[in-house]
Amino acid sequence: MQGFDSKKYIKAQTKAIKDRIKKYEKFYLEFGGKLVYDYHASRVLPGYDPTNKIKILKTLKNRDIIYCVNAKNIQKKKVLGDFNLTHDEQTLKDIKDLKSFGIKVNFVVITLYKNQKLTQFIRKLKKQRVKVIIHREIKGYPNNISLILKGYEQQPYIPTKNKLVIITGPAGGSGKMATALIQINHERKNNIKSSFAKFETFPIWNLKRDHPVNIAYEAATADLNDKNKIDTYHKKAYGITAVNYNRDIFNFKILKRIMTSSDNFSYKSPTDMGLNMAKVGIINDKICREAAKQEIIRRYFVYYKEFKQGKETIDTLNRMKQILRKI
Repeated sequence: MQGFDSKKYIKAQTKAIKDRIKKYEKFYLEFGGKLVYDYHASRVLPGYDPTNKIKILKTLKNRDIIYCVNAKNIQKKKVLGDFNLTHDEQTLKDIKDLKSFGIKVNFVVITLYKNQKLTQFIRKLKKQRVKVIIHREIKGYPNNISLILKGYEQQPYIPTKNKLVIITGPAGGSGKMATALIQINHERKNNIKSSFAKFETFPIWNLKRDHPVNIAYEAATADLNDKNKIDTYHKKAYGITAVNYNRDIFNFKILKRIMTSSDNFSYKSPTDMGLNMAKVGIINDKICREAAKQEIIRRYFVYYKEFKQGKETIDTLNRMKQILRKI
């Protein structure tokens, strides 16, 4: 049985994105999670087609695509679960897969770069005729906003051509939002009215914080120590309880600082910054709840195996144990 209607979801999500794009001169849209094949979403939302994001992306014409990959994750040879590939391998696979769908990646940004040996990887990217941009690690990140903004100014600007720029990557923590904020910071100084939104699937802002589907997001990102939070900005602005997570709540503060003098900055909360119509697609909550619980248990055993192999930390395993207790 299915708990999710992909057609219903795609229609609502595509409309929300297109309505938002119309409002701005230049628009950066981050595709969160896995872009090409989102198997996490299909496991916790039975009926979700793993290629839903590709179907939505193909409706968004005249766009540039920036793909971000974290240099530290490449150096650590950190493996991503669904295809058992390292971050550099997943990047090359995604570029190839996107090409098979008729979608070209214009730039790859190597983020958090600190003199890691990535010559071979960069050579492979250039062989695929992808332009490579290096963003160095920023001093003060993620705690000191003044130092972060200073660091943004020192990063190279990416010369995109289209009004719409899609930003994606192999996994969370790839530097996607930081890349968007760097671009917006440069453009604001050149009087280009650019803005940003996140096409997210999880956490689902209008489900409860302790809904198993949202807890499954915490399980999927236990290694990043992501935590679902109540968006207090949203509550204050609208009187509506919305679920967000720690990194986006912090990034909203940076976006607000960059755009605070802008006359077209209308976001009152981190939730406003997102575009997530996933709840529209849920047609059987009970099925999705049970699937999410099974995914949380599965994640524990994945982390446990990686810990035994020396690939994961005790902190991640302890975090995962905390998450397990929530179900």
